Amino acid sequence: MEPIDTDFDYVAQQSRKTDLRARFNWLYILPTLGVLWVVYLILAVIFQWPLAGQVDTIMVLVVLLFLVIVGLLFWAVAPKSNRE
Repeated sequence: MEPIDTDFDYVAQQSRKTDLRARFNWLYILPTLGVLWVVYLILAVIFQWPLAGQVDTIMVLVVLLFLVIVGLLFWAVAPKSNRE
């Protein structure tokens, strides 16, 4: 008798092919944050919210966001360690 060819056996024997550029998908969060920032500024202009008290906080967030961007880029470009 031949063994039954089940889906589990077939899937378990396949090697997973991953997209090497999938790490760059995390970078899509950066334009999203930029759009949210522009929307906030537009709303501040329309409703005349004072931004003077938030300038220091905003500048710290911009510097931190820059460091996050650099870290994400290094992570996305890094070579895969288990390549065959």
